[in-house]
Amino acid sequence: MPAPSPSPASHPPVRRGGLARRALVLLAAAALGAGLLAAPVHAAPSADEIEAQIDKQWEQLEPTIEGFNKVRAQLKVNQKKAADLEKKMAPLELESALAMNRVGAIAARYYVRGPSQELGALLVSTKPGTLAEQLVILDRLAAQQHQEIAGVLAVRDRYQAQKKKLDELIAAEVKQQDELAAKKKQIDAEIKRLTASLPKTTVKVTGCPTISGVVSSAAQTAIRVACQQVGDPYVWGADGPDAFDCSGLTQYAYKAAGISLTHFTGAQWNEGRPVSRADARPGDLIFFFSDLHHMGLYLGNGLMVHAPRAGKPVNVLSITYMPVAGFRRVT
Repeated sequence: MPAPSPSPASHPPVRRGGLARRALVLLAAAALGAGLLAAPVHAAPSADEIEAQIDKQWEQLEPTIEGFNKVRAQLKVNQKKAADLEKKMAPLELESALAMNRVGAIAARYYVRGPSQELGALLVSTKPGTLAEQLVILDRLAAQQHQEIAGVLAVRDRYQAQKKKLDELIAAEVKQQDELAAKKKQIDAEIKRLTASLPKTTVKVTGCPTISGVVSSAAQTAIRVACQQVGDPYVWGADGPDAFDCSGLTQYAYKAAGISLTHFTGAQWNEGRPVSRADARPGDLIFFFSDLHHMGLYLGNGLMVHAPRAGKPVNVLSITYMPVAGFRRVT
């Protein structure tokens, strides 16, 4: 007998809607993953890029500094002018005050006691012409006193007007100076922020170029210390802290990093391990001439810091200035 065909109830129905939904979810996940993989990766700015940003900030800062210097210089001149005017006004103010006191005293005396005996005698005098003559004299005296007071006050007012203009100018310059100082502070903060964002393998010291890719912390210290000596005099046999010869400088720099070197070029050549010129990196020792009688601290990019000779202070120089004998690494 033929086998009975299976009934429709023996298999679960296919839910096409569920399959479609699962397919859409898988496609969306794949698309999302592809998008994540394709998202651009933003690399941290390099030391050169940060230095360029600092240079740009400095271009804004330096005119601000010079503007600040200009306003400060003008402010000093105007403050001196104001002080000189105050000195000139002091005796004028005293003179006008004394004159006004005299006028006030006369007015008070007449108010309290009435006209003086002299004026009373003039008023009752019957001698022809006397009263008119005396009144003219009194008018002249009053007019003279009035002119004296008016002259003093006029001079004082002229100085006060000049001082008012100066005071207004000084107030404006003080405000401008404060605004420039605030702007300078803002730019300083931005430069400080940018400097702090330099990679930890970057050494930035006044006197030397910014040096990148200094892997060893000891080399970072040695470079920083050596660069801080730029400008110090060359003295043969000296190893710091204020004067150096060539091997004395490298010994001093690495001593600060906890590495002991002998104060002698030949010994330092043997105390380091050889490094090819192609593999040389900042912080390596560099030696010159076949007898190794000169050396310096390599900074990278074909530069070194060294103590050159008597009459020339510690400085930064191209390594092509002398025949290179080789490089040694002590870190």
